[in-house]
Amino acid sequence: MIVSPAFRGKRYAVLGLARSGVATVEALLASGAKVIAWDSDAAKRDALILPGTGRGTTRSVVEGLPLNARAAIAAGGLPLHHPADGPPPPLGEDLSFADPLEIDLTGLDGVVVSPGVPLNRHPIAAKARAAGVPIIGDIELFAQARASLPAHRVVGITGTNGKSTTTALITHIVETAGIPTLMGGNIGLPILGRDPLPEGGVYVLELSSYQIDLTYGLDCDVAVLTNVTPDHLDRYDGFAGYAASKARLFAMQSECHVAVIATEDDPSRAIADTLTSARAQGERGRGHPDLIRVASTDIADQSAWPALQGPHNAQNAAIAIAVARALGIGEAAITEGLATYPGLPHRMERVAEKQGVLYVNDSKATNATSTAPALAAYPAIHWILGGLAKTGDLDACAPHFGHVRAAYTIGDAGEMFAALLAPHMPVSRAGTLERAVGAAAQAAKPGEVVLLSPACASFDQFKDYEARGEAFRALVGALA
Repeated sequence: MIVSPAFRGKRYAVLGLARSGVATVEALLASGAKVIAWDSDAAKRDALILPGTGRGTTRSVVEGLPLNARAAIAAGGLPLHHPADGPPPPLGEDLSFADPLEIDLTGLDGVVVSPGVPLNRHPIAAKARAAGVPIIGDIELFAQARASLPAHRVVGITGTNGKSTTTALITHIVETAGIPTLMGGNIGLPILGRDPLPEGGVYVLELSSYQIDLTYGLDCDVAVLTNVTPDHLDRYDGFAGYAASKARLFAMQSECHVAVIATEDDPSRAIADTLTSARAQGERGRGHPDLIRVASTDIADQSAWPALQGPHNAQNAAIAIAVARALGIGEAAITEGLATYPGLPHRMERVAEKQGVLYVNDSKATNATSTAPALAAYPAIHWILGGLAKTGDLDACAPHFGHVRAAYTIGDAGEMFAALLAPHMPVSRAGTLERAVGAAAQAAKPGEVVLLSPACASFDQFKDYEARGEAFRALVGALA
């Protein structure tokens, strides 16, 4: 994990004990900080503790102790404290448990919250503000720890769509160049839980707007914006507020660093124009990095990149190429990285080719906007869709209906989608994924694609989109 003297002797409250919250608690404790942790789920609080320690010692901290200390803990200890038993242990303990909404926050160095906490509605925001305590996230803690880490660079990627693929693609190209790298942020494992890179390494961070809202000092060597379209408007004061959150990633940059912006939508162009204007007027200093504009039209040929098909992936590739060049990576490594990039699991993932038919798992596409790029990527598709609908239309997909040879609807939205699509294409009301895969496989001809891109959440028939994608993989694997 990342251990830094920047946190030694400081005190934090950590609200939310999912993966990133647990990694935050463990990194802070290992760095010599004192932590008040809380999650409304008692099971998550209990899971953080090594039973029998009585001091709320996390498993990771105990595993780092000498053998004799571990043996003493294993032999017993004070009873485990539960918040229901009364007040938490005094702050002299390394780890205690209390709801930040019910204690005095005065004097804390920060309240660390999960990006999922809606700061525009959650009372912790007003309480922390009244106490003069900053609300931060794990990315801000990483930013504060950077000075104590071996010399490195950071690439930060934000945007409404395409950030995960772009993050993974950049990571793959950096690895192909033989440079130590870690992928984190909104993708992969929590960054504070990872071991630091050796000197010369590159951290590649996917950053949601929520994470940027909780970050104040992340000076990315290269910052990236893929696009800005309406999203998460329940958390912002209109679309302008959401776009401003994305723009803050560049405001945190130093002038010697680089901004890469795909300028194919009006809000992204406006952010790029603001940076250009500031530099043209001589407003040097923090917040005005060098700017590289890119677009999908920069890419003339994607034929050598099997996992990067479609116009949206042309944009992702254009961004990744610009970032790699800004990092000083040579053209040979860039070319090899683009050609060998395997794609993300469940996102336009090429599962198999059988009897000339390609099977693609795009289970991560849980709304029509996410499905549209997959439909645009292939000219002859047998489309499996349905599940728990987020909207009552498929308007974002309509421009690409001409690519669909037939649709196979499943799940709760099956009937609704079948009625929407019937005027435009043949539709099979398959009902289940198993029947849909079987019917599509029987109908598809060599050169065509069987595509699972549901445009729906999965919770009607599957635990999550990953379980749905894994079921698709297994069904394809079982085909003759």
